[in-house]
Amino acid sequence: MASRPRSRRLRRTLLAALVAASVAVPTAGAAGPAAVPAPSPAPLAPLSLAAPGELAARYAANRSAVRAAEAMADAHGDHGRAATLRAMAGEDHRLLSFDGRDGGRSVEVFGDLVGATRAAVLVPGSDTRLDSHRFRSGAAALQRELGRGTAVLAWLGYRTPATLSAAATTSGRAEEAAPLLASFVRELATAAPRARLTLLCHSYGSVVCAEAADRLPVADLVFYGSPGTGADRAADLGTTATVWAGRGTDDWIAHVPHVRASLPFGALGFGTDPVAPEFGARVFDAGPGGHSDYLRPGSIPLRNMARIVAGRDPADA
Repeated sequence: MASRPRSRRLRRTLLAALVAASVAVPTAGAAGPAAVPAPSPAPLAPLSLAAPGELAARYAANRSAVRAAEAMADAHGDHGRAATLRAMAGEDHRLLSFDGRDGGRSVEVFGDLVGATRAAVLVPGSDTRLDSHRFRSGAAALQRELGRGTAVLAWLGYRTPATLSAAATTSGRAEEAAPLLASFVRELATAAPRARLTLLCHSYGSVVCAEAADRLPVADLVFYGSPGTGADRAADLGTTATVWAGRGTDDWIAHVPHVRASLPFGALGFGTDPVAPEFGARVFDAGPGGHSDYLRPGSIPLRNMARIVAGRDPADA
Protein backbone atom coordinates (compact mmCIF):
# COMPACT_ATOMS: atom_id res chain seq x y z
CA MET A 1 0.00 0.00 0.00
CA ALA A 2 2.92 2.38 0.66
CA SER A 3 3.86 2.47 -3.02
CA ARG A 4 0.58 4.15 -4.05
CA PRO A 5 1.06 7.35 -1.96
CA ARG A 6 4.66 7.58 -3.21
CA SER A 7 3.40 7.25 -6.79
CA ARG A 8 0.86 10.00 -6.18
CA ARG A 9 3.49 12.28 -4.62
CA LEU A 10 5.80 11.71 -7.60
CA ARG A 11 2.94 12.49 -9.95
CA ARG A 12 2.17 15.74 -8.12
CA THR A 13 5.84 16.69 -8.04
CA LEU A 14 6.25 16.12 -11.76
CA LEU A 15 3.09 18.06 -12.52
CA ALA A 16 4.33 20.96 -10.38
CA ALA A 17 7.63 20.93 -12.28
CA LEU A 18 5.76 20.92 -15.58
CA VAL A 19 3.66 23.91 -14.49
CA ALA A 20 6.76 25.73 -13.26
CA ALA A 21 8.50 25.17 -16.59
CA SER A 22 5.47 26.41 -18.50
CA VAL A 23 5.35 29.61 -16.44
CA ALA A 24 9.04 30.28 -15.93
CA VAL A 25 10.32 29.54 -19.43
CA PRO A 26 7.64 30.86 -21.77
CA THR A 27 10.08 32.62 -24.07
CA ALA A 28 12.77 29.97 -24.38
CA GLY A 29 14.02 29.78 -27.93
CA ALA A 30 12.09 32.89 -28.99
CA ALA A 31 15.16 34.53 -30.49
CA GLY A 32 17.15 32.98 -33.27
CA PRO A 33 16.15 31.67 -36.71
CA ALA A 34 12.57 32.98 -36.44
CA ALA A 35 13.97 36.53 -36.39
CA VAL A 36 15.93 36.07 -39.64
CA PRO A 37 14.07 37.63 -42.60
CA ALA A 38 13.26 35.61 -45.71
CA PRO A 39 11.29 36.35 -48.88
CA SER A 40 7.75 35.14 -49.39
CA PRO A 41 7.86 31.97 -51.51
CA ALA A 42 6.26 31.98 -54.93
CA PRO A 43 2.95 30.09 -55.02
CA LEU A 44 3.18 26.51 -56.26
CA ALA A 45 0.71 24.59 -58.38
CA PRO A 46 -1.02 21.62 -56.68
CA LEU A 47 1.26 18.62 -56.30
CA SER A 48 1.20 16.42 -59.38
CA LEU A 49 3.08 13.20 -60.06
CA ALA A 50 1.59 12.67 -63.52
CA ALA A 51 4.94 13.32 -65.20
CA PRO A 52 8.46 13.18 -63.69
CA GLY A 53 9.22 16.56 -65.22
CA GLU A 54 6.56 18.25 -63.09
CA LEU A 55 8.15 17.02 -59.88
CA ALA A 56 11.63 18.00 -61.07
CA ALA A 57 10.35 21.50 -61.86
CA ARG A 58 8.88 21.76 -58.35
CA TYR A 59 12.21 20.74 -56.81
CA ALA A 60 14.00 23.34 -58.93
CA ALA A 61 11.56 26.08 -57.92
CA ASN A 62 12.10 25.32 -54.26
CA ARG A 63 15.87 25.30 -54.65
CA SER A 64 15.55 28.82 -56.09
CA ALA A 65 13.44 29.82 -53.08
CA VAL A 66 16.09 28.44 -50.71
CA ARG A 67 18.83 30.40 -52.50
CA ALA A 68 16.80 33.60 -52.21
CA ALA A 69 16.36 32.99 -48.48
CA GLU A 70 20.09 32.27 -48.18
CA ALA A 71 20.98 35.60 -49.78
CA MET A 72 18.65 37.48 -47.42
CA ALA A 73 20.02 35.68 -44.35
CA ASP A 74 23.57 36.50 -45.45
CA ALA A 75 22.67 40.16 -45.94
CA HIS A 76 21.06 40.16 -42.50
CA GLY A 77 24.34 38.95 -41.02
CA ASP A 78 23.20 35.49 -39.95
CA HIS A 79 25.88 33.52 -41.71
CA GLY A 80 25.10 30.32 -39.82
CA ARG A 81 21.54 30.34 -41.14
CA ALA A 82 22.86 31.19 -44.60
CA ALA A 83 25.17 28.15 -44.46
CA THR A 84 22.22 25.90 -43.53
CA LEU A 85 20.23 27.22 -46.48
CA ARG A 86 23.20 26.89 -48.83
CA ALA A 87 23.38 23.19 -47.99
CA MET A 88 19.61 22.82 -48.47
CA ALA A 89 19.91 24.21 -51.99
CA GLY A 90 22.09 21.26 -53.02
CA GLU A 91 20.92 18.69 -55.55
CA ASP A 92 20.67 16.05 -52.82
CA HIS A 93 17.75 17.92 -51.22
CA ARG A 94 14.41 17.39 -52.96
CA LEU A 95 11.93 19.81 -51.47
CA LEU A 96 8.21 19.64 -52.15
CA SER A 97 7.83 22.98 -50.39
CA PHE A 98 9.93 25.61 -48.66
CA ASP A 99 9.24 28.81 -46.76
CA GLY A 100 12.14 30.52 -45.01
CA ARG A 101 10.02 32.88 -42.92
CA ASP A 102 9.31 32.59 -39.20
CA GLY A 103 12.03 30.04 -38.55
CA GLY A 104 11.42 28.07 -41.73
CA ARG A 105 9.17 25.33 -43.06
CA SER A 106 9.97 22.54 -45.51
CA VAL A 107 8.82 19.18 -46.83
CA GLU A 108 11.65 16.98 -48.09
CA VAL A 109 11.33 13.76 -50.10
CA PHE A 110 13.44 10.64 -49.60
CA GLY A 111 12.99 7.77 -52.04
CA ASP A 112 10.82 7.36 -55.14
CA LEU A 113 7.70 9.46 -54.67
CA VAL A 114 6.47 8.95 -58.23
CA GLY A 115 6.59 5.14 -58.08
CA ALA A 116 5.86 4.69 -54.38
CA THR A 117 3.25 2.16 -53.29
CA ARG A 118 4.10 2.84 -49.64
CA ALA A 119 4.72 6.35 -48.28
CA ALA A 120 5.37 7.64 -44.77
CA VAL A 121 5.03 11.21 -43.53
CA LEU A 122 7.26 12.06 -40.55
CA VAL A 123 5.90 14.71 -38.19
CA PRO A 124 8.60 15.97 -35.79
CA GLY A 125 8.41 17.21 -32.23
CA SER A 126 9.88 20.10 -30.30
CA ASP A 127 13.13 21.84 -31.21
CA THR A 128 13.14 20.53 -34.80
CA ARG A 129 14.48 23.19 -37.18
CA LEU A 130 15.67 23.48 -40.77
CA ASP A 131 19.17 22.63 -39.57
CA SER A 132 18.09 19.59 -37.51
CA HIS A 133 20.34 16.90 -38.97
CA ARG A 134 18.72 14.13 -36.90
CA PHE A 135 15.31 14.69 -38.50
CA ARG A 136 16.70 14.43 -42.01
CA SER A 137 18.99 11.48 -41.24
CA GLY A 138 16.09 9.64 -39.56
CA ALA A 139 13.93 10.08 -42.66
CA ALA A 140 16.76 8.77 -44.84
CA ALA A 141 17.31 5.78 -42.52
CA LEU A 142 13.61 4.87 -42.62
CA GLN A 143 13.52 5.02 -46.40
CA ARG A 144 16.59 2.78 -46.65
CA GLU A 145 14.92 0.31 -44.30
CA LEU A 146 11.76 0.34 -46.43
CA GLY A 147 13.64 -0.15 -49.71
CA ARG A 148 12.50 0.24 -53.30
CA GLY A 149 9.06 1.51 -54.27
CA THR A 150 8.73 3.65 -51.14
CA ALA A 151 9.01 7.28 -50.13
CA VAL A 152 9.45 9.09 -46.83
CA LEU A 153 8.42 12.73 -46.52
CA ALA A 154 9.99 14.78 -43.74
CA TRP A 155 7.21 17.28 -42.96
CA LEU A 156 8.55 20.29 -41.07
CA GLY A 157 5.38 22.23 -41.74
CA TYR A 158 4.87 24.06 -38.46
CA ARG A 159 6.60 26.20 -35.84
CA THR A 160 7.82 23.55 -33.42
CA PRO A 161 7.95 24.56 -29.75
CA ALA A 162 11.12 24.67 -27.69
CA THR A 163 11.30 21.69 -25.34
CA LEU A 164 11.56 23.93 -22.26
CA SER A 165 8.66 26.27 -22.97
CA ALA A 166 5.00 26.73 -22.22
CA ALA A 167 4.23 25.91 -25.85
CA ALA A 168 5.56 22.36 -25.38
CA THR A 169 3.07 21.67 -22.59
CA THR A 170 -0.08 22.93 -24.32
CA SER A 171 -1.79 22.19 -27.63
CA GLY A 172 -1.63 25.69 -29.13
CA ARG A 173 1.12 24.97 -31.67
CA ALA A 174 -0.56 21.68 -32.59
CA GLU A 175 -3.86 23.44 -33.23
CA GLU A 176 -2.05 25.85 -35.57
CA ALA A 177 -0.29 22.98 -37.35
CA ALA A 178 -3.17 20.51 -37.73
CA PRO A 179 -4.96 22.13 -40.70
CA LEU A 180 -1.63 22.53 -42.50
CA LEU A 181 -0.78 18.86 -41.98
CA ALA A 182 -4.26 17.74 -43.03
CA SER A 183 -4.10 19.85 -46.19
CA PHE A 184 -0.70 18.43 -47.12
CA VAL A 185 -1.69 14.79 -46.52
CA ARG A 186 -4.88 15.19 -48.54
CA GLU A 187 -2.90 16.74 -51.41
CA LEU A 188 -0.41 13.87 -51.23
CA ALA A 189 -3.20 11.27 -51.23
CA THR A 190 -4.72 12.86 -54.32
CA ALA A 191 -1.40 13.03 -56.15
CA ALA A 192 -0.34 9.47 -55.20
CA PRO A 193 -3.58 7.44 -55.03
CA ARG A 194 -1.72 4.10 -55.34
CA ALA A 195 0.41 4.74 -52.26
CA ARG A 196 -0.56 3.37 -48.85
CA LEU A 197 0.01 6.32 -46.48
CA THR A 198 1.26 6.15 -42.89
CA LEU A 199 1.80 9.04 -40.49
CA LEU A 200 4.69 8.69 -38.02
CA CYS A 201 4.44 11.23 -35.20
CA HIS A 202 7.29 11.82 -32.76
CA SER A 203 7.01 13.47 -29.34
CA TYR A 204 5.04 16.77 -29.62
CA GLY A 205 4.37 15.80 -33.24
CA SER A 206 1.91 13.23 -31.88
CA VAL A 207 -0.18 16.10 -30.51
CA VAL A 208 -0.17 17.65 -33.99
CA CYS A 209 -1.25 14.37 -35.60
CA ALA A 210 -3.97 13.80 -33.02
CA GLU A 211 -5.43 17.27 -33.68
CA ALA A 212 -5.60 16.45 -37.42
CA ALA A 213 -6.47 12.75 -37.13
CA ASP A 214 -10.10 12.93 -38.24
CA ARG A 215 -9.03 14.67 -41.48
CA LEU A 216 -6.17 12.38 -42.48
CA PRO A 217 -6.66 9.78 -45.27
CA VAL A 218 -4.02 7.40 -43.89
CA ALA A 219 -3.92 3.68 -43.19
CA ASP A 220 -1.85 3.90 -40.01
CA LEU A 221 -1.22 6.54 -37.37
CA VAL A 222 1.92 5.91 -35.31
CA PHE A 223 2.75 7.75 -32.07
CA TYR A 224 6.27 7.25 -30.75
CA GLY A 225 8.03 8.94 -27.85
CA SER A 226 4.69 10.62 -27.18
CA PRO A 227 3.80 12.76 -24.14
CA GLY A 228 0.12 12.06 -24.88
CA THR A 229 -2.20 13.18 -27.62
CA GLY A 230 -4.83 15.26 -25.87
CA ALA A 231 -7.31 12.38 -26.29
CA ASP A 232 -8.35 9.98 -23.54
CA ARG A 233 -8.60 7.04 -25.94
CA ALA A 234 -7.56 6.18 -29.48
CA ALA A 235 -11.25 5.84 -30.33
CA ASP A 236 -11.71 9.54 -29.53
CA LEU A 237 -9.38 10.58 -32.37
CA GLY A 238 -12.11 10.07 -34.96
CA THR A 239 -9.88 8.22 -37.39
CA THR A 240 -10.39 5.00 -39.33
CA ALA A 241 -6.62 4.43 -39.34
CA THR A 242 -5.01 1.77 -37.19
CA VAL A 243 -3.49 3.61 -34.22
CA TRP A 244 -0.08 2.42 -32.99
CA ALA A 245 2.09 3.53 -30.07
CA GLY A 246 5.63 2.74 -28.99
CA ARG A 247 8.12 4.04 -26.45
CA GLY A 248 11.73 3.10 -25.79
CA THR A 249 12.49 1.85 -22.31
CA ASP A 250 15.08 4.61 -21.77
CA ASP A 251 12.89 7.45 -23.10
CA TRP A 252 12.60 10.27 -20.54
CA ILE A 253 9.12 11.13 -21.88
CA ALA A 254 7.77 8.22 -19.80
CA HIS A 255 8.29 10.39 -16.69
CA VAL A 256 6.14 13.27 -17.94
CA PRO A 257 2.83 13.24 -16.01
CA HIS A 258 0.08 11.86 -18.21
CA VAL A 259 -2.49 14.33 -17.01
CA ARG A 260 -4.54 17.13 -18.51
CA ALA A 261 -5.26 20.11 -16.26
CA SER A 262 -7.34 23.21 -17.02
CA LEU A 263 -5.53 26.43 -16.15
CA PRO A 264 -6.42 30.10 -16.78
CA PHE A 265 -4.32 30.19 -19.97
CA GLY A 266 -5.56 26.84 -21.32
CA ALA A 267 -5.20 23.11 -20.81
CA LEU A 268 -1.84 21.86 -19.58
CA GLY A 269 -0.60 18.36 -20.46
CA PHE A 270 -1.85 15.77 -22.93
CA GLY A 271 -3.72 13.15 -20.96
CA THR A 272 -3.61 9.37 -21.29
CA ASP A 273 -0.31 7.67 -22.03
CA PRO A 274 -0.61 6.30 -25.61
CA VAL A 275 1.15 3.04 -24.66
CA ALA A 276 -1.19 2.44 -21.71
CA PRO A 277 -3.81 -0.32 -22.22
CA GLU A 278 -6.67 2.09 -21.51
CA PHE A 279 -5.71 4.27 -24.48
CA GLY A 280 -6.43 1.39 -26.84
CA ALA A 281 -3.60 1.72 -29.37
CA ARG A 282 -1.74 -1.27 -30.77
CA VAL A 283 1.58 -1.16 -28.91
CA PHE A 284 4.78 -2.10 -30.74
CA ASP A 285 8.21 -2.91 -29.36
CA ALA A 286 10.35 0.25 -29.44
CA GLY A 287 13.46 -1.32 -27.94
CA PRO A 288 15.75 -0.04 -25.20
CA GLY A 289 16.58 3.36 -26.68
CA GLY A 290 16.00 6.94 -25.63
CA HIS A 291 13.91 9.81 -26.91
CA SER A 292 16.07 10.50 -29.97
CA ASP A 293 16.86 6.89 -30.92
CA TYR A 294 13.70 5.74 -32.71
CA LEU A 295 15.00 6.19 -36.27
CA ARG A 296 18.56 5.11 -35.57
CA PRO A 297 19.80 2.71 -38.28
CA GLY A 298 19.54 -0.92 -37.19
CA SER A 299 17.31 -0.15 -34.20
CA ILE A 300 14.23 -2.14 -33.15
CA PRO A 301 11.81 0.80 -33.49
CA LEU A 302 13.09 1.66 -36.96
CA ARG A 303 12.51 -1.91 -38.14
CA ASN A 304 9.08 -2.11 -36.55
CA MET A 305 7.89 1.23 -37.89
CA ALA A 306 9.11 0.24 -41.35
CA ARG A 307 7.03 -2.93 -41.07
CA ILE A 308 3.96 -0.86 -40.15
CA VAL A 309 4.53 1.45 -43.12
CA ALA A 310 4.81 -1.64 -45.33
CA GLY A 311 1.44 -2.90 -44.08
CA ARG A 312 2.91 -5.69 -41.95
CA ASP A 313 2.67 -6.40 -38.25
CA PRO A 314 5.70 -5.29 -36.23
CA ALA A 315 7.90 -7.97 -34.72
CA ASP A 316 7.86 -8.73 -30.99
CA ALA A 317 4.81 -6.54 -30.39
